[in-house]
Amino acid sequence: MKVYKFGGASVKNADGVRNLRQIIDGEQQLFIIVSAMGKTTNALERVFAAAQQHNPAAAQTEIDQIREYHAAIISDLWQESHQLEHVEAQFADLEAFVAANNYKVEEAEAWYDRIVAYGELISTTIVSEYLNHTGLKNTWIDMRQAIRTEQRHKDAEVDLAASTPLLKAALQEAGGSIFVGQGFIGGAPDGTTTTLGREGSDYSAAVVANILEAESMAVWKDVDGVLNADPKIFADAIKIPELNYIDTIELAYSGAQIIHPRTIKPLQNKNIPLYVRPFGDKHKPGTAICGTSPKVEVPILILKKDQVLLVIRSRDFSFVLEEKFATIFSLLEKYRVKVHLIHNSAVDIGVCVDQSWHIDEVVEALREANFDVQKMVDMELLTIRGYNDELRQKYSTGPHVLIKQMSWESMRIVRKKA
Repeated sequence: MKVYKFGGASVKNADGVRNLRQIIDGEQQLFIIVSAMGKTTNALERVFAAAQQHNPAAAQTEIDQIREYHAAIISDLWQESHQLEHVEAQFADLEAFVAANNYKVEEAEAWYDRIVAYGELISTTIVSEYLNHTGLKNTWIDMRQAIRTEQRHKDAEVDLAASTPLLKAALQEAGGSIFVGQGFIGGAPDGTTTTLGREGSDYSAAVVANILEAESMAVWKDVDGVLNADPKIFADAIKIPELNYIDTIELAYSGAQIIHPRTIKPLQNKNIPLYVRPFGDKHKPGTAICGTSPKVEVPILILKKDQVLLVIRSRDFSFVLEEKFATIFSLLEKYRVKVHLIHNSAVDIGVCVDQSWHIDEVVEALREANFDVQKMVDMELLTIRGYNDELRQKYSTGPHVLIKQMSWESMRIVRKKA
């Protein structure tokens, strides 16, 4: 069994779906993980925002646009005006859920998961039915029933032990040898839909590969492989032919968009190689990630945008010792604020975190816990692994640099957005 994952960019239109069909042609034992098409998740987030505002009319306008977008893809694939019964049913379910207009603030994350999951449900239905239409028999798998997560919404972790019998039973019941399932989504113990965090389809694919003890996993992207920097930001980015698991985990943790941070562990546990390959040309080798790959010798630059710097100080000017750390980080965890860098002195601690829904709530909670908090927005976190003097001088100086951390291997810089 192989596991292939296709992201939203690779199935953003009918040509992308046809290309997927061409890539998998000839495969005999295959589990395909598919993300939402194009920018559908962003559009569904706008549906959710309208639901938060108790504005079903605005939500319906967004849904209508999403429906038109997918209808155009379906008609292009079937070369005629065509409707898919299961897709229509999914849209009807989404519309009914939003139209009920009973959103509650305390259920925000659960509502978010329920709504945005339709992106993957719809995309996989279209892909599965198109493959069957072209003669490639496959079975659609509902990953909400096959992947069990913790009881947590918007950023859930998979329970591998609980998921293993569920997924194997689903495949045994379905029969066949080619399966199509959704990335990014799963099901909580209480039966509600959960999501695994943005870009979580990579993680979904790795979980499937682990459970099925796949011979390999491939992520098909719009680049030739893993690059040492984002080519949209750094013009001289180059491809890295091989990576080991440890370097990949470090890069993902630092914010590299190559792979979801939780992807590597399920693969490493079963020594399953991961290939990052270009969906534009399936014959190109891409980048191979496995345990025996050599250490990367070129500098790697990772820019994480939309960051917030919180500078936290105890009001009694006491040292920020272990008991203070415990209070601070328990509150950050409570409000699900992800920390990417920590910088502390005797009396204060700076944390670079993602901009999130709950940033103002955690600031207020910290202040109630007797801390003074300064919130600095429009920040960026630049990580350079394998830096040299030229890169150090270029990026670590200037009034926009607020925090600089250096080790023998990496340099991390918190800076004001240019």
